[in-house]
Amino acid sequence: MAVLITGIGELTTNDPALGRLSGAALVLDGSRVAWAGPAASAPDADERVDVEGRAVLPGWVDSHTHLVFAGDRTAEFEARMAGKPYTAGGIATTVGATREASDEQLAANLRRHVGEAARQGTTCLETKTGYGLTVADEARSARIAGEVADEVTFLGAHLVPPGADAESYVDLVCGEMLDAVAESVRWADVFCETGAFDEAQSARVLKAAAERGLGLRVHGNQLGEGPGVRLAVELGAASVDHCTYPSDADVEALAASETVATLLPACDLSTRQPLAPARRLLDAGATVALASNANPGSSYTTSMAFCVATAVLQMRMTIEEAVWAATAGGAKALRRTDVGVLRPGARADVHVLDAPSVTHLAYRPGVPLTHAVWRAGERVR
Repeated sequence: MAVLITGIGELTTNDPALGRLSGAALVLDGSRVAWAGPAASAPDADERVDVEGRAVLPGWVDSHTHLVFAGDRTAEFEARMAGKPYTAGGIATTVGATREASDEQLAANLRRHVGEAARQGTTCLETKTGYGLTVADEARSARIAGEVADEVTFLGAHLVPPGADAESYVDLVCGEMLDAVAESVRWADVFCETGAFDEAQSARVLKAAAERGLGLRVHGNQLGEGPGVRLAVELGAASVDHCTYPSDADVEALAASETVATLLPACDLSTRQPLAPARRLLDAGATVALASNANPGSSYTTSMAFCVATAVLQMRMTIEEAVWAATAGGAKALRRTDVGVLRPGARADVHVLDAPSVTHLAYRPGVPLTHAVWRAGERVR
C-alpha cells in the first residue's frame, strides 16, 4: 500500500540531488520510498497522512550499540560520578550477568531496548556480541542479535576474561569462536585499548575476521592516544569508534581514507572523558558519524537525539552536520546506501518531528520531539 506523507514543513533527504525541501511530500510504497519532492507535484497514493508543517528526516542510523546483555551497572555509574575513573574492566560485571541469563531473557531485553530506540526515531540499529566471551555464549549472542538488529558485529575481543591468558584467548577468538559466529554476523570488532587488547592482538583478530569475509570495525583511542585509529585505517575498517584522543597523524589518516570516525558523545559524558574533537575531524575532511554506544556500563541511553544535541551544543557541529552524521553518517559507517537517506528506492525509514525544523533537536534539548516513525514502510509510532 502506498502512503503519501504531505504537509511537510521541512524535508531533510540527505540526497544531494534533492537536498532539503520546504513544502514537500513523500510517498512510501511498501518498504521503499517511491517519490520525494514538492507537495504540489506529489502523485496519488492509497493513504494520505498530513503532518501539518512538521519536519521530516530519515530515521536515525545507530551504528554502534551493545544491547545483548543482562544485569545492571548502576553502582559503577554512581561511583564514576563520584570521581572513580572509567576503565575497561567493568565489562566483566556484565559478562557474568549475561552468561547467567537465559536466551529468553537476553532476547526480551534486546527487543525492549530496540523498541525504545525505534520510538525515538532509530530505524536502523547495529549491535554487538561481546558480553559472553565463551564460544557458546558469543554464538548465542550473535544468533539472538541477528533475530532483532539490522546489523550484527562480533566483539569476542571485548575483554580478556578474568583468569584467562591473553594470547590464548586471542587464539580462541581467531579460531573456534570466530568459526562459531561467522554465519550470524556481518562485522568483527576489537577493543584496541589499554586494559583490553594491544595492537598486535587487535591486528590478529581483525585479519582473521577479514579472512572469513567479515567487515571490520575498531574501538579505538577512547582512553588515550593509541594504535586503534591507525590500525583501522591501515586495514580498511569501515569505522573506528570513539576517537576521543586522535593524534594529528590519526586525523590526517582518517581524512585521507574511507574509514568513518564514529563519535559517541553520550559515552564521553558518562565516562567523564573529553568529548571527541568533531570540529577538528570535520575541518580536516574526515567523515564523521554519531552513534549512541548504548550499553549498560558506559552509555546507557538509546537517544540519538541526545547525541545530536550534544554534538551541536558542545562539539561545535552544525545542526546539518550532526543530523547527517546520525543518519547518513551512520549508514556510511555500516557501508549501506539504503538507509539514512530519503530518495526513491531507499528503505522507507521516516522520522517526523513535533517541530518545524531539525534545528529544534538542539534548540530544544531534552524535549521528546519524535511525533511519528515508519520503519521499512511500517508505522511503529
